[in-house]
Amino acid sequence: MDDRKARRAKLRLAGIGVLAGAVLTAGVIGVVVALDDDDEPKAPSAGPTASSAKPSPSGSGKGGLWNPEMTPEKANTLTLSVPTGQKGGASTGFPHNAKGAVSAAVYFWEEYAFLDDQKARQQLEAVVSPDAAGYIDEQISEVRKTRETAGLPPSGPAPAGITFTMNVNAARSTSIIVDGDTPGDVVQVWMDYDRYATGPDGGSDNDPLKGEAQDFIVKWQDGGWKLTNEPKYWKKRSSPVAYAPDSPYATQDGWVQVQHAD
Repeated sequence: MDDRKARRAKLRLAGIGVLAGAVLTAGVIGVVVALDDDDEPKAPSAGPTASSAKPSPSGSGKGGLWNPEMTPEKANTLTLSVPTGQKGGASTGFPHNAKGAVSAAVYFWEEYAFLDDQKARQQLEAVVSPDAAGYIDEQISEVRKTRETAGLPPSGPAPAGITFTMNVNAARSTSIIVDGDTPGDVVQVWMDYDRYATGPDGGSDNDPLKGEAQDFIVKWQDGGWKLTNEPKYWKKRSSPVAYAPDSPYATQDGWVQVQHAD
């Protein structure tokens, strides 16, 4: 990658007290994943921040003509496409369109077994492109690092009695076009999400992870949307304005709130 400086993703797990045998102590249950931005096609990148550049009010960006009154909470929501199949614990069968690309990314992230390396591998094998060299192993390595930081063995299931719930609030999709590809077949999807945990006693999470960002690149391949980190797409990724439900800048930049079909 010429003189690009790769920086290793740093993970921090906070608020989980895990004893031997994967039993939680009393206290906050929350996972915080902080990832440095990295030009190399490895782990998903760091999210947008409040200091992200704001679009010019006089311009007509991704979200159309500037309207200071329009915000994501006022605009129409995007109802996700319903998956038609399951493979390896991951939802599949999303349509070949922009809505299907967003739906595939959202469902994968909400279902991802980020603390169970075996389940995570099954999910990744079901939805990662065969062209994404080394991507699965890199993600499994991150799962194991996260487990070790939490005081768990490197490999194994999630701690007994803990249930994590991931909720994607909004998404921003951008087509990535490379010579030879059909426009719309490769899409970068940014997501704003919250994560909650429920302990063995069924108690609620007093300190949930909220307002985090994650992005994936998905491409249409072999009749479905596949995750990829191919360098030709990775180098064309973009960073959005930070999402906020009451921000006209977020709407201007293409953020839309998402919801699952009833």
